[in-house]
Amino acid sequence: MTQSETVLYSQLQPWSSVGATPCMEQVAGPPMPTRIGQYYQTPRPHPWRPTLGYETVEVTPLPNQHATNAMVDPCYTPYGMATEPLKFPNLVTGFERNPAHAARAALYTRYTPLEWTQSNLKHYNESDTNRNYSERLRGDFIRVMRETDEKTAQGQRESGRRLGERLTDTTFWRNEARTELERLLTESSLLQDSKRAIDKAIIDIEAPLHIAQECLYNREKRSGVELVHDSPEQCLLREIETYRNAQAKLKCLAGKVVDQLRNNRAAQHELETDVRSKEGALGIDNICHQLNNFSKGINYYGGIEKFDPTVSTTQTWAENSNRIVQRSQAERGRSAQMRSDIDNLINTCAQEVWDAWSNSNNALARRAAETLEVKSKLQMHLHKVQQELFDLEKNIELLKKAIIDKSAPVKVAHTRLEARTHRKDIELCRDQAQDRLVNEVRDLQDSIEYLHKKLQEAEAQHQQLLKTRVNLEEDLHNKCNSLFIDREKCMGMRRSFPITATIKY
Repeated sequence: MTQSETVLYSQLQPWSSVGATPCMEQVAGPPMPTRIGQYYQTPRPHPWRPTLGYETVEVTPLPNQHATNAMVDPCYTPYGMATEPLKFPNLVTGFERNPAHAARAALYTRYTPLEWTQSNLKHYNESDTNRNYSERLRGDFIRVMRETDEKTAQGQRESGRRLGERLTDTTFWRNEARTELERLLTESSLLQDSKRAIDKAIIDIEAPLHIAQECLYNREKRSGVELVHDSPEQCLLREIETYRNAQAKLKCLAGKVVDQLRNNRAAQHELETDVRSKEGALGIDNICHQLNNFSKGINYYGGIEKFDPTVSTTQTWAENSNRIVQRSQAERGRSAQMRSDIDNLINTCAQEVWDAWSNSNNALARRAAETLEVKSKLQMHLHKVQQELFDLEKNIELLKKAIIDKSAPVKVAHTRLEARTHRKDIELCRDQAQDRLVNEVRDLQDSIEYLHKKLQEAEAQHQQLLKTRVNLEEDLHNKCNSLFIDREKCMGMRRSFPITATIKY
């Protein structure tokens, strides 16, 4: 492939008797079929039209510039096609190379005057036809708009009337359910008060029972010889048994009350659900009844007319409300009958626990007095041991200080011996001063060791005193613990009878 590229453009040729155009040639360039000896024949009805031909033009590119689409026409007909493509003259390139040819090509047109006239007539006829059809459509539009407006208004009036009737029915059943709900709530409140009275009686018995159990648990915390099965413990065991028997009777009746309250709550839930549903429906229907064509918030919801969310009919809807009201009435009757069986059991159970309470208090008071006398003697011995520990600790501190004070003389003796090692030649002799320094170091070490031995003896005796103190403190702690349990914890919880409020109910 050479550097030159070829483009084909249309060249206008004047009409000749021969009626032939130069043949098309193809030089180096993109692969294109070569056609030789093919001529374009001018149609006879228009002999004045120019003959289109092809001319080979060589384009010499500028330095450092490649050929572009403006220079090369990429439109060509692949080899084997039945017809040749229509090639438009490149006026710009032609004008640059041959201004005369380009000017002559611009004077010719592609359409004839007959075609121009026919196009105008076609537009006139099309305009008349469309205007006539549009006038007929406008008449139909007015009639259809009036009919649809009347039908739409009638539909809206009918929907509003139906919504009003539905509002009336829903309001009636809403009021019925609300009235029955108020009555059921009143009855449930009375039964709940009776239930609280039983619970309070059980709780009031639970208080002395818990106190008696706590007294037993606390007395189990006694240590050593203090853990005795004495008379207070026996009284507490009998008291607990009495409390549990009384609680069993009250809990049996409380279970029946709980079942009835559960039934009342179920009926209440149905009434509340029905009232809420009807109030929600009333709110929605009121909004729907007040909507009009000028309301805010109206919008399109595609396919909503095909969606049916209803789950009941008018008959089943009314039957459901009637069933809920009747159930509530039946539960109210059973609740009123049960309330009359609650008040008789409370005072009976309260009297059974009083005697056991007094017996336990008296036994605990006697035991506390015995423990207090032993505690006083232990405190006296503990005080003496504590004073001895204080004196021994002061001596231990003095021994430690004496050992520390020996460090300075040891350092002096060591320093003197080290300094005398630096004497020269014959002066490095073992004289009396050297012997005395060595003996001084040994004496100091013996003194320190003796002090350490005495310190160890003092610390050992200190540990023995600590052990004795611990034993006394432990025994005193056991006595104090027993005294605290019997006098503070047990008697402190039993100063008043906690079931008094229930007896006065």
